[in-house]
Amino acid sequence: MAVQIARRLFTVTEYYRMAQAGIFSEDDRVELLEGEILEMSPISSRHASCVKRLNDLLVRKLSGRFVISVQDPIRLSDYSEPQPDIAVLKFRADFYSAEHPKPEDVLLLIEVCETSAELDRHVKLPLYAKAGIPEVWLVDLAHNQIEVYRAPSAQGYGESQTLGRGQTLTAQLLPLALTVEEIVG
Repeated sequence: MAVQIARRLFTVTEYYRMAQAGIFSEDDRVELLEGEILEMSPISSRHASCVKRLNDLLVRKLSGRFVISVQDPIRLSDYSEPQPDIAVLKFRADFYSAEHPKPEDVLLLIEVCETSAELDRHVKLPLYAKAGIPEVWLVDLAHNQIEVYRAPSAQGYGESQTLGRGQTLTAQLLPLALTVEEIVG
């Protein structure tokens, strides 16, 4: 006999109410993915360094034309609000002060992983594709490579490629080209 367990899924609104009630604080490393609150992996020094390096590169190359968002929420749906390491957003003079960016605001998402690759590939990527995020880069520090995902649909990304040292990534919707070495160090 199979046991059926009922799950209680949370909305983004309920998630913020929990934070306001002190159930968890802004400093807790959690994300809301498909109605579930997941604890995020600790950030290693190499991961943090890569995010800082990417931020510096992107600000230098794209400043004033796009908004570079670092580890901030993206509202994918009423049940998912991940915090990707980097998001390159359409420029808005208010820098999204009234609400978090939505999928239509995102031009490129970058997730840096060292120990979270499986979560990023099998949970976050399908959510990003379903939401219509046009391009995602998964920076795999464990293998010094970058996976590029494009052509989103409800079934996932239709195009993917993996680049290693000696190769250059060119963003689909941005005037941006970076080498793998520039990103992974």
